[in-house]
Amino acid sequence: MKVTKAQAQANRAHIVETASTLFRERGYDGVGIADLMAFAGFTHGGFYKHFESKADLMAQAATCGFAQTAAKAEGVDARAFVQHYLSREHRDAPGDGCTMAALCADAARQPASIKTAFATGIESLLVTFGNQFDAPEEGEQGGDARARRIDLIAQAVGAIVLSRACPDDSPLADEILDVCRSAVLSRLSSKTSGSFESRIT
Repeated sequence: MKVTKAQAQANRAHIVETASTLFRERGYDGVGIADLMAFAGFTHGGFYKHFESKADLMAQAATCGFAQTAAKAEGVDARAFVQHYLSREHRDAPGDGCTMAALCADAARQPASIKTAFATGIESLLVTFGNQFDAPEEGEQGGDARARRIDLIAQAVGAIVLSRACPDDSPLADEILDVCRSAVLSRLSSKTSGSFESRIT
């Protein structure tokens, strides 16, 4: 039976979403094309009908992951988000979590197309967060607000990366999350209710 254009697009989107989850869970080198396609419910041979290469899919999956993060940020209370982001629940479920925390280290060793997808995704999140949440403080320049966004995102992402690098039962894994969560929440509390830090996700 011939696949319609609409069905082909749906199949492609499903593969990208599946890849986004698997890559976050296992890393880029931990997922082969055959396993990926089988997990998505398709045959290995159908892969190249949709993608030029695994790198092509990796870049598209990264874009998908960043879009999912942006969607989760919509309308979320800042403190509640930080509590969840810097939690064992998020730390222990990379496949359902943040693309930056799960794959930035992997992306650093990948071709330029994947790095470009990450740079574009990170930039998009910075713009999204700025447009939605930022209210510059009195006398603050636009670059200062952007610097604060980068600083807070980097601390949150870095905390998850460091915690995941420790054994699951390591007290240090929890300590890293606890220390960074307290620090970020303290900084959120020190800003006005309209600032980015009071709404960061």
